[in-house]
Amino acid sequence: MPRSEPDAAAVTETTEAYYDSDEADSFYAEIWGGEDIHIGVYETKDDDVATASARTVVRVAAAVDFLAADDRVLDLGAGYGGAGRYLATRFGCEVDCLNLSDVQNERNRILTEKAGLADRVHVVHANFESIPGPDARYDVVWSQDAILHSGARERVLSEVARVLKPGGRFVFTDPMQTDDCPPDVLQPVLDRIHLDSLASPGFYRKNLGALGFEEVAFDEMTDQLRNHYARVRQVLEGRRDEMVERCGPDYVTRMLEGLGHWVNGADRGHLTWGIFHFRKAR
Repeated sequence: MPRSEPDAAAVTETTEAYYDSDEADSFYAEIWGGEDIHIGVYETKDDDVATASARTVVRVAAAVDFLAADDRVLDLGAGYGGAGRYLATRFGCEVDCLNLSDVQNERNRILTEKAGLADRVHVVHANFESIPGPDARYDVVWSQDAILHSGARERVLSEVARVLKPGGRFVFTDPMQTDDCPPDVLQPVLDRIHLDSLASPGFYRKNLGALGFEEVAFDEMTDQLRNHYARVRQVLEGRRDEMVERCGPDYVTRMLEGLGHWVNGADRGHLTWGIFHFRKAR
């Protein structure tokens, strides 16, 4: 069952408050990757988290290597803006980084200014369930591991369809439950992120198909989801005393438990992750 409007709004408020907290900002900036706070692509189990996370951006960008300098990209749930800066540097395109956390947006602005990209990377404080701007504005909509936080994912996809130009591309990653995931087995994961479900590959295929999208590719890399949560947990455990000072013991304990639930879900075959690439009908 889709969430009601009030419930979806409550999810948004909870997510915004969490990512605006000092504890979350310290954790994601120091442990999760700094500029790129999403699942990484690991070549070895001991890879640096930031290096693996930046590698994912390069991997996703391979799907949009047709971008030109006059193209416009929308990054949904842009975090600290690492992907936007990479795309603007590589292709010369303009990128709107849409994100609901004031704290993350301010860090994005600072990093973007330092990179000399403020003329091409624009920070937009907004909710991706109601994207500001006109229809058919963007050539590409991009998102990394953000849509799971929505309490109204169908509405997010409808907004993506609205703001994409005909023939535009939607390229994204998202931690998902498998299509055959049994009921309730992911409850520890869901409780940690204050949600009642995750999307699945079938959810995206069904809903985007109904909106007139054609699936171009799905690069399934569930092993990387498992690698990432395990590696972040290992790094956090190794820097536990430092992060307790920054974030408090309760936050660190809950985070270690939560990361372990993601690893267990992947090990049991109930989670999946990869790069989806869809094209909007012309």
